[in-house]
Amino acid sequence: METQVFLFLTITAVWLLGISIILYKIFVIFNRLTKGVGVADLKKVLEKVISKEEENGIDVAKIIKRVSFLEEDGRRHVQKVFIVRFNPFRELGGDHSFSLAILDGEDTGIIITSLHTRDRTRVYMKDIKRGKSSFELSVDEKKALTGAQKSK
Repeated sequence: METQVFLFLTITAVWLLGISIILYKIFVIFNRLTKGVGVADLKKVLEKVISKEEENGIDVAKIIKRVSFLEEDGRRHVQKVFIVRFNPFRELGGDHSFSLAILDGEDTGIIITSLHTRDRTRVYMKDIKRGKSSFELSVDEKKALTGAQKSK
């Protein structure tokens, strides 16, 4: 019987201690909020907090709008780049020629191809719209386009 009473008193003491700690923290927060404020000014403080919260809501809405604009705008900037080096003339030289694909987030951009020989270098550019070109693409240009589309 005594152990049950002791157990009950221990649990009750722990419970009261927990509630006391929670109430103390609430009072500390309340005192920080109302520091230097009289009873008559408490209503003004709460109104100020509410108005500040409304201003914050408006600011957050502006930030969300700006971020969505930047995300949309960012899709039109260069995001995917891939280069393929190759030798167009198997019997001479090395891999001095290249095809460079430069695409935005919607797979629109250009492919620049440079063909290098001993005498000269020629550079060609083909436009890409949504992953397709209006010109015939060489095997190496197709590799560059596919590589760029897969890169992030």
